[in-house]
Amino acid sequence: MDLLKKYFPYSFGAADVASLVIKILVYVIAGALVGVLLGLLAAVPVVGILVGIVGTVVEIYVLAGIVIAVLDYLKVLK
Repeated sequence: MDLLKKYFPYSFGAADVASLVIKILVYVIAGALVGVLLGLLAAVPVVGILVGIVGTVVEIYVLAGIVIAVLDYLKVLK
């Protein structure tokens, strides 16, 4: 649990549905902004492969953050 709080600090502490939705929206918006930035950088041929790998890692992080936020809200994580 401490490891999750270390790497996903924003995913914990949703008291009601509104705060859960805000946390999910922050993750989605941050992922979209990083995706747009990485999409612009992907135009460079040599950097494109690395940007693809970084983009995949960011997408997994965003998805994991949303799942952890929902599980914490449902009190599945203790």
